[in-house]
Amino acid sequence: LVPEYYANALKEADLKPVSRPEFEKKPELKRQSPLEMTLAVEVRPEIKDLKYEGVKIKDIPVEVGDSEIEDAVKTLKEKRTVYEPTEEAARMDDMVVLDYETTEGGGEPQEFKDQTYKVGQGVMPEEFSKEIAGMKKGDEKELDIKFPEDFPSPDAAGKEVHFKVSVKEVKKPVLPDLDDEFAKDVGFDDLDALKKHLGEQIKASKEASAKKMQKAELVSRMLTEYAFDAPETMVEAELYRMVAEAKQSGRTEAEEALTEELKPAAVNHVRATILLDIVGEKEGVKVTEEEAKQRVETLAAGLGMTPENIMKYYIARDGSLDGLKNEVFEDKVLDFLLERAERVKGDKE
Repeated sequence: LVPEYYANALKEADLKPVSRPEFEKKPELKRQSPLEMTLAVEVRPEIKDLKYEGVKIKDIPVEVGDSEIEDAVKTLKEKRTVYEPTEEAARMDDMVVLDYETTEGGGEPQEFKDQTYKVGQGVMPEEFSKEIAGMKKGDEKELDIKFPEDFPSPDAAGKEVHFKVSVKEVKKPVLPDLDDEFAKDVGFDDLDALKKHLGEQIKASKEASAKKMQKAELVSRMLTEYAFDAPETMVEAELYRMVAEAKQSGRTEAEEALTEELKPAAVNHVRATILLDIVGEKEGVKVTEEEAKQRVETLAAGLGMTPENIMKYYIARDGSLDGLKNEVFEDKVLDFLLERAERVKGDKE
């Protein structure tokens, strides 16, 4: 009876709970007597006169310049670089195959065979590349290299290492010709079709970035316009999640310090969630199973993960896929608001 009458009471009072109910007065079961109970629950704030159409946001024109397309073509061209053996001396950006021996502080030497190294872009310090540049196939050299204190490998950081280097092969980069044949190799009819495709990709990326910025501005303006307190239960849950994610990302501060730092963001996120929930309810926004599936597939493709692992992540984080569906819901509401926003140029309001 408790869940049934609790649900009826919420409906009659038109309340939106954001926390689990707690008994203030537990029901007493007495034969042939009414069942009475008192429950306390934190509810979603009411926002009267909420107006969300015509919110002013900055217009962000999107243009793609010829130079951007040329840079994209150049990048694609560089990715298809091949390396051919040469008898010439190694230069920056050449690929070399090395045998070398290292000795540190009078210790035992270590040998490394057939090491491929791109001059000027390898993991070694810059000084190492400068020493290798100018060497030819068959050349040998001894050199001392001082590794910087911030070198990624702690075993070498701040140490001086003696090298005996032997160059086994030098390969120079050979870039493909930029012509229709190149375009066909990457799946297009001709060079113009390739450039058109790259231009469309750049434009789509810029539009997505502009849209993201406009959504953030739209939410910020609505939060400024409508002042209300965030339910403490929701803030605590959001703060717990944010602190956990911060720790997983490598933050080492004490939990109290992280909590203090992240609380304003948690409060704003909760307030934004409430605003979007109210708008979504008023406009009848729903999330279909197909839309949730599409979000999983998009995330999986972008992160290089399987859809199954994406779902496991959300289930591990939230206990269900509700968190993912809420993200899709909020995106749909923001798209709705963005379509009805008023775009202003420059700093005009």
